Amino acid sequence: MTSDTSKTWRATVLTLFPEMFPGPLGISLAGRALASGVWALEARDIRASAADRHRSVDDTPAGGGPGMVLRADVLAAAIDAADAQDRPKLVMSPRGRPLTQARVAELAAGPGALIVCGRFEGIDQRVIDARALEEVSIGDYVLSGGEIAAMTLIDACVRLLPGVMGKLSSATDESFSDGLLEYPQYTRPQLFEDRQIPDILLSGDHAKVARWRLAEAEALTQSRRPDLWAARPKPPESGKKRKPPKIATDG
Repeated sequence: MTSDTSKTWRATVLTLFPEMFPGPLGISLAGRALASGVWALEARDIRASAADRHRSVDDTPAGGGPGMVLRADVLAAAIDAADAQDRPKLVMSPRGRPLTQARVAELAAGPGALIVCGRFEGIDQRVIDARALEEVSIGDYVLSGGEIAAMTLIDACVRLLPGVMGKLSSATDESFSDGLLEYPQYTRPQLFEDRQIPDILLSGDHAKVARWRLAEAEALTQSRRPDLWAARPKPPESGKKRKPPKIATDG
């Protein structure tokens, strides 16, 4: 299958471990889309930009302290060699802004991204500033490196690309798409260990099903993510009801 490369979403990953890619990105939805040319992946070894014969990429922290820090000159050379002027330049970092579904949608709508994966104690701040890297966090915890976080970001973007998911409505009907967590899902068998599928989902009344799903999504969000509930869009004025979610399943 051929594709228009000018429309291909491109992910360039700078890492000390390029052999980690594509990893899970090479299977299922993302893998099929990668094979068909919907998106492209390039994993570049940061060590290739090292200037000395030992391919050194790190040094001790200025001011003292444990561990090692990725050098600004080596990483800057790796970023420049990647030729990603038309794409956002990101660095996965626990101190970055939390990755949201809204930011994922923005990235998916663009030409792709260059993603820097840190290791050791961190990255020299000067290269973050000099190359205008956007620091992105996938959660309030620390990983051994940015590679798994980069895979998370890429997977979240790729599934939103046109043609990747089976039904376009699937992406608009899941958690965070409307500031709410997703409602509970059910399928056959109708009875599982004395637990029944809620009768309303078997009623055939799509309007009632939609209202039930919206109420469940709101209740889950309020109890599990009060931060999302507090930030949700204000209710419509003049007694207008909020539009219930579309009835759809992931394809």
